[in-house]
Amino acid sequence: MGLITEASNRKSTLPVQGWIGIILILVSWPLNWFLPGLRTHILFFPLWLGYGLVVDGLVFIRKGHSLLSRDPARYIMLFLLSAPVWWLFELLNLRTQNWFYVGREWFSDVQYAVLASLSFSTVIPAVFGTAEWIGTFDWVRKFQKNEKAEKPVNITLYIPSGVLLLILLLLWPKYFFAFLWISLFLIIDPLNNRLGFRSLIAGAHRGDWRPVIVLAVGCLLCGFFWEMWNIYAFPKWIYHVPFVGVWHVFEMPLPGYLGYIPFALELYALYHLVFGISGLLDNRFLQIIEK
Repeated sequence: MGLITEASNRKSTLPVQGWIGIILILVSWPLNWFLPGLRTHILFFPLWLGYGLVVDGLVFIRKGHSLLSRDPARYIMLFLLSAPVWWLFELLNLRTQNWFYVGREWFSDVQYAVLASLSFSTVIPAVFGTAEWIGTFDWVRKFQKNEKAEKPVNITLYIPSGVLLLILLLLWPKYFFAFLWISLFLIIDPLNNRLGFRSLIAGAHRGDWRPVIVLAVGCLLCGFFWEMWNIYAFPKWIYHVPFVGVWHVFEMPLPGYLGYIPFALELYALYHLVFGISGLLDNRFLQIIEK
């Protein structure tokens, strides 16, 4: 029986990591908004560490285990992976120029690299933890049809599409900036399938859309908190998005929130590629849905 419906595995109280997370949020959130001068470069990490620990605790209540409780060492590895992964998107943003950091000028290049990496390290743990929490709810099940494609589908055909989108992004970023959030996924996810790692596209062809749904909803929830906590932060990020810079919700234009959906899929694909190639992949660790 799946862990979602197995009541004996559920806990009635928040575990210790959840309470630590609540304390970190209660301290870091008001300081991040109202402390004068530079502060977010120090407070972003404890604030989002707190978020990650709270979500991990909520997962533990629902399932009786969580990312942190299943394997603390691998949970720490998520932070180590997250920073270089986000730097990859920062590299692409050098071409698109869709977001900028107000207050960057106060730091040397070395200071900025270290402090930014610390902040970036919280992205993947937050997204995967939130996705796993979303995956504990029964409504997610309806996105699994257990159907097989009528004809074999060679998902490696998606790779040329991803390469084309990436080229368009690099050549004409003003018009194709949105491809930043999907091109890498179309390249990496089919490659994962060829290498024997988990593939979201392959799963969708089999009728199982649950991982896509929980990652999308989980990242949208993270996106809400990223943008909300950023609004009164300093340093902070601001956006310059061609053609769709309207209807701002916090600093983010409303259409920009759609980018969080494929972004979550790219994180998932990058995780499986890096951990798979390095020999560190353990499918028992990342359980964003129940089998």
